[in-house]
Amino acid sequence: MPTVAAAIIINDHKIFITQRPEGKSLAHHWEFPGGKQEQGETLPQTLKRELNEELNINAKIGNFFMSSSYQYEFGQIDMHCFFVSVDSPQISSNEHEATAWVSAQELKNYTFAPADIPIVEALCKLDI
Repeated sequence: MPTVAAAIIINDHKIFITQRPEGKSLAHHWEFPGGKQEQGETLPQTLKRELNEELNINAKIGNFFMSSSYQYEFGQIDMHCFFVSVDSPQISSNEHEATAWVSAQELKNYTFAPADIPIVEALCKLDI
């Protein structure tokens, strides 16, 4: 079962989200950026590596936020989310169909991957 690290990137009261591309599982669903943990990595190391690879950013990994698990048809995902800060809100993606900066309340207007939905619900309760 894959362990995934995901980023809650917040800048100026907006949260950064990414849309999965055509051809990948859960295509067109929105998610919090991140990726699968590799052997020997801590979750913060995984997240730092993935954000550098996918978004070309040098992220500062902050506090753990929460975890979410979901049983997909292709297997269970255990996702661990961390607050992340970046030097600039100008982020370009190498892998995603689209990206967006949205308020916590706007998150509910997007179709998220099922494992991300508990994270969305928890973020909507915060004063961001």
